[in-house]
Amino acid sequence: MFSLSSSLSRLVGSTASHASHRAPTALGPLSLFTRGRSQLAPRQVKNVKRHKGRVPIPIGGSTKGTTLAYGDWGIRIKGNGARLSAKQLTTAEEVIKKKIKIIKGSKVYLRVFPDIPVCIKGNETRMGKGKGTFEFWATRVQTGRVIFEIGGTPIREELARDALRQAASKLPTVMEFINRSTPPRLGRLVLHPPKPPKAAVFEAVAEASSNEAQPPSL
Repeated sequence: MFSLSSSLSRLVGSTASHASHRAPTALGPLSLFTRGRSQLAPRQVKNVKRHKGRVPIPIGGSTKGTTLAYGDWGIRIKGNGARLSAKQLTTAEEVIKKKIKIIKGSKVYLRVFPDIPVCIKGNETRMGKGKGTFEFWATRVQTGRVIFEIGGTPIREELARDALRQAASKLPTVMEFINRSTPPRLGRLVLHPPKPPKAAVFEAVAEASSNEAQPPSL
């Protein structure tokens, strides 16, 4: 019969041998979630959980991201800023693609990307015991931010308006239709280009008329 000490030594030796042959892995907590090829989600993040945060308010005077950059038509936020989830953006993008797929060479440009993890705790849960579990990816967008653009080939305005109107109905805020000539927006304020002062215009017209009235010098 085997003694207790020999049995324990054999067990410890087998465990150590298995541990030595085990390959080291550097998988993070997000490696447990599968990411589809067409899914809107970041490939790699440093922290799984973040603070909830707030939707930014454009008070600094910057108009970056409020005009078209790639396409000919687009939609931007006219109402209050909101937090858009990856599912909402994917649904709106599919609506646009389905509407303009009859035009060869048409493209859809998404100007925002959901890279903020949202964690939710269950209902009627006691306080404490850490943050909730990961639920979905989202992004915080402010008023005036362009969300979608379409282009790549000439598209009629009627078709573009219809496609972007259906996509805007899938988003939880008020959107507006814009084109290449639409001025930038700073929050609720639309920044129209400055007009020339009337006095300068009158002086230029008077000077031009006086020059025409003078007889040519010999």
